[in-house]
Amino acid sequence: MQVTHNVVIIGAGFGGLGMAIRLKAQGEENILMIEKGHDVGGCWRDNTYPGAACDVPSHLYSFSFERHYPWSRRFAPQQEIFSYQQYCARKYDLYRHIRFNTEVADARYQDEDGIWELTLTNGDTLTTRVLITATGQLNQPAYPPLSGIEDFAGAHFHSARWDHDVDLTGKTVAVVGTGASAIQFVPEVAKVAGKVKLFQRSAAHVIAKPDRAYSKLEHQVLSKAPITQTLDRLRIYATNESRALGFTTFQKAMKVYEWLFSRHLKQQIKDPALREKLTPDYPMGCKRILMSNDYYPALAQDHVEVINHGISSVDQRGLTDSTGTHHDADVIIYGTGFKATDFLTPMTITGRDGADLNAVWKDGAEAYLGITVRGFPNLFMLYGPNTNLGHNSIIYMLESQIHYILQCVAEMDEQGIKALEVRDRVQEDFNKTVQDKISNTVWDKGCHSWYKTESGKNTNNWPGFTFDYRRQTRTLDLNDYELLR
Repeated sequence: MQVTHNVVIIGAGFGGLGMAIRLKAQGEENILMIEKGHDVGGCWRDNTYPGAACDVPSHLYSFSFERHYPWSRRFAPQQEIFSYQQYCARKYDLYRHIRFNTEVADARYQDEDGIWELTLTNGDTLTTRVLITATGQLNQPAYPPLSGIEDFAGAHFHSARWDHDVDLTGKTVAVVGTGASAIQFVPEVAKVAGKVKLFQRSAAHVIAKPDRAYSKLEHQVLSKAPITQTLDRLRIYATNESRALGFTTFQKAMKVYEWLFSRHLKQQIKDPALREKLTPDYPMGCKRILMSNDYYPALAQDHVEVINHGISSVDQRGLTDSTGTHHDADVIIYGTGFKATDFLTPMTITGRDGADLNAVWKDGAEAYLGITVRGFPNLFMLYGPNTNLGHNSIIYMLESQIHYILQCVAEMDEQGIKALEVRDRVQEDFNKTVQDKISNTVWDKGCHSWYKTESGKNTNNWPGFTFDYRRQTRTLDLNDYELLR
């Protein structure tokens, strides 16, 4: 079977862009990127809801090789991050490698030839020696499994698919969910809506966000002395990295953040009853810690109501909560997160000897270093299982993975390796260590979060320091793999 591409990358968000840029720098030009959207950007292209912004400082939430960028604020808004991604794609001549508005339906490993055959949703087929997935963990909106959800007569949409044609002015808006997206768009919705009803099953830990615009003088200094931006990047990294202790080996350190949360809540919410509603009943850090300066003030307004009950059903006029109370609404917005544990779906990926990846992962996704999977030769993942973070920049993790995959591709080229497949023992030992460590983290303290599967297995988070992950991915050990030449 003829190989049409040496490398195919699925996804053109931060992971896919970084991978393609570094492959080209290594001399690889026969690259195809397949992107389901109309442009690069991934979640930063798709999440256009009002108030969308990053919760990692801009000087760190950027590529290490493209860190000198004129960010307007300490925490960049969505449109600015999206523009940065477009800038990188243009600068490194990636657009000519990308097929937009295209999805992969099926990827099948051909044992005899040692290549992957991909079938696209439009029926086209192509082949590649190396398949790299860069689809991320936050690309499929999750809707709550509610009866009657499609019966609602008014406008209804997920925050990740915001309908900008819907005018919320003066409307009664029901918001379902209080996660990272909701705390950003609720204050903006409250500015124009006549009534906001916020439904939360559990409150979030929200601390102050140290955000501000950079001054003209700061821009001049950053432009004329780029080293200042590099030093700020290192400072942010070191500060954020220290937070890993609170999640993992020294959970008493989380008391600092408990104090920050408690102070922030008391300063911004004066009503004791509302403050009680907004106080979580689970350990801090068990779910993602959020940052906002305007979320609590928005909830304290007279036209905003916080309802501490889940939703049982939806009908034409609105929602019925778990107590049986009906709430009329003109618009329903679902801020209910993503199918974060459904890695690589809805694609069908078939490996060696007909192995179905969805079946292999039926009890929860796992991979060696979050990158390679036994039974699926020459398949590499970016932002794969157990590589998500609760404390630092995911781009740092992505660059560690990119470096590792580059070594794999280089060794395959230099040594004439037809296929490279991680050994059973290596993958099993790695994941046993990961799960053992997770069992001693704050993420395993009884709360239900998007980090876990329905059965309770944490398939998302990395249970340690990012510099330790970088150490483990710094040097490829071919002894970890079975090689077919």
